[in-house]
Amino acid sequence: MTQPLLRPPTTLQPQPKANPTSSSSSVGKITVKTPQQSRPPSETRQSTSTRPSPTLVASDKVNVALIRRVLCPQQTSIANDTWPIGELLPPLSSSNEVDLQLYTIIAILVKELVYNWYGKITPDHAFVEEVVRIIAHCTLAVEGRLRKIDLESLLLDEIPELVEGHVLAYRISHGSAQTSQSSNSPRAVYHELSPHPAMSPVPEPSSETSITQQSKNEVDYRQLLVQGALAILLPTEDLDNACLRTLVADAVADTILGKSIGGRVCNGWFVWTSITKLLDEVKAPSKPRTTGKEIEVDTRSRLEKFGLLSERGDDTRPATNGRRSTLSEIFWRVLQYGYLTVISLQFVVVGLFTASWEPRRSCWSKQTAVDAPLAQTTVAPAVTLRPLLDFKIFSLVSTMLDLSFRMPWLSGSLALMQHHLIQSPLTLLRVGAVDGLLDQYLHYLLVTHLNASLIPPVLSTIRTTLFPRNALPPPAPDPPSPEQQSEIRRHCAETLCSLVPTIISQAAGLSRQQLVQEVEDELDVWGDAYLNKHLAYQILELVVVRVLPEMGEKGVKELMEARGIYT
Repeated sequence: MTQPLLRPPTTLQPQPKANPTSSSSSVGKITVKTPQQSRPPSETRQSTSTRPSPTLVASDKVNVALIRRVLCPQQTSIANDTWPIGELLPPLSSSNEVDLQLYTIIAILVKELVYNWYGKITPDHAFVEEVVRIIAHCTLAVEGRLRKIDLESLLLDEIPELVEGHVLAYRISHGSAQTSQSSNSPRAVYHELSPHPAMSPVPEPSSETSITQQSKNEVDYRQLLVQGALAILLPTEDLDNACLRTLVADAVADTILGKSIGGRVCNGWFVWTSITKLLDEVKAPSKPRTTGKEIEVDTRSRLEKFGLLSERGDDTRPATNGRRSTLSEIFWRVLQYGYLTVISLQFVVVGLFTASWEPRRSCWSKQTAVDAPLAQTTVAPAVTLRPLLDFKIFSLVSTMLDLSFRMPWLSGSLALMQHHLIQSPLTLLRVGAVDGLLDQYLHYLLVTHLNASLIPPVLSTIRTTLFPRNALPPPAPDPPSPEQQSEIRRHCAETLCSLVPTIISQAAGLSRQQLVQEVEDELDVWGDAYLNKHLAYQILELVVVRVLPEMGEKGVKELMEARGIYT
């Protein structure tokens, strides 16, 4: 049974939308009279104060054109092109940018999965409009439920706990396969340690029956998961429409989940490539961009140009004294580390001072019943808050680095420090406990850096990954050969090691080549698609149960019967 979670701070949630007439979104502005499909004046739209880049504006224009052409062709034919999408279609969320990304995904699915057969039957668009209305109802219901879950605990405690379990199960299964003479394969041992119904039975290359049965169970599991979500979110009259329910379930279960988790996303080479691209994006701002058209500037003086003075490269003066160079290097290094120390202390002190004036974490649980609508407020048992310092994200980092084996003294010291910060006998030293100074500081950092502005880029990345060029992906090419996969993994390890300062690798007693090899070995954890699917389905199931807790207590049939639908 799942326990209800607390409501996160409002900065982690989409903000209310601003009025359409005053919105500064890049999608478009209102310049003419609003059509009949416009929203009520009481609804608000979110406004964006930052100016988007030209590339983003161009991408938004392409997405808007696709949405107009697919989802509202009749309104577009009689309406002015300056009408924003928000005035032609119902809202999907409380953010314009999120609506744009979601409607782009819906337009792609409708174009590829509905119009290719429905357009041959009739030119009527009433069916598509009904589908859009149902999806809008579901997304708004999901957004309302997201406002009541504890995103801090979900992202930093529960999901890292699943990832840590995946890493430990992988190491145990592959370690036992190498040290014992057991006939069980590493996949079978992993499945015993971390079982999941969608991945049963373990597919064996020598047994075609096991491969077929496992694939069928995976498809059935995705269908049950989506059918259960629809049984909670859909209106009763739409839930009773078996044709509509089946169409939406197939689109989500097969096209979205099937092509993501069931497709190439869980392959090891795809995970390594994604990590490399993400790290390249992180390092990109720190590198100067060159266009290849830079002008070569002659820095020589006039005396050097006319040969009256030897050039700097031809200077025959004796080299600088080695002792002086060493002292100069030490001086500048001390100055650099001193500057970094001052900046870090200033950041921490200012953050602690600001966090001390912020509302305490325990106050958010008291505001849940006040802020949530009366119809959505449920009586839940009191939940004891856990200190942020005790979240599994820190344990996951230790497990990924394998500190308990490589540096047991460091792992033990950090664990002892964590224990004293949370459960110290002296109340004054218990700064890591709930509502302590350190706990407030970590909470302040989270609510400052995690906000609703991160959702549109994430949705855009998911859309471009699943639907490149706003269309269903072509038939998947042959996966890379084992040699190519080894090269991808090697490149990913080198990219990760490039972020590690040399002083840290030297302190660990590892050369750069040894560090790359160690990281490459750790990346093997994500090398098996079958094992990665275990983790992916576990995370998906956790998120669904947190958003729709009814699914953790009842099956699909019971949920349908509770709505008065008997099949």
